[in-house]
Amino acid sequence: QVQLVESGGGLVQAGGSLKLSCAASGRTVSTLTMGWFRQAPDNDREFVATISMNPGLTYYADSVKGRFTISRDNAKNTVYLQMSNLKPEDTAIYYCAADRSPLGSSDRRTYDYWGQGTQVTVSS
Repeated sequence: QVQLVESGGGLVQAGGSLKLSCAASGRTVSTLTMGWFRQAPDNDREFVATISMNPGLTYYADSVKGRFTISRDNAKNTVYLQMSNLKPEDTAIYYCAADRSPLGSSDRRTYDYWGQGTQVTVSS
């Protein structure tokens, strides 16, 4: 069983930055495909970014490409989402997810484990 705990959310002004963390336990993150998703009020949960098992290939939603960076620290067993140039439309609850398959996926149905989420609010 894999447990995921997100942190780092908060309130930030448009144009600002935040770094989200996802601490994993039960399995090392390098042996999982890890993803970030987000859900705004009255919207479906949408894909943000993913990093595959080794060698750690990354893939991003078009809406965040060039602004967000997903990474992982194997020694800390933690995955990060560095978010820059934030926009009000980035406001959402951000969820970390883990998939036991080796390839990154934007389909939330392929992910086996989920964290509880962390709120990100971007003011204009």
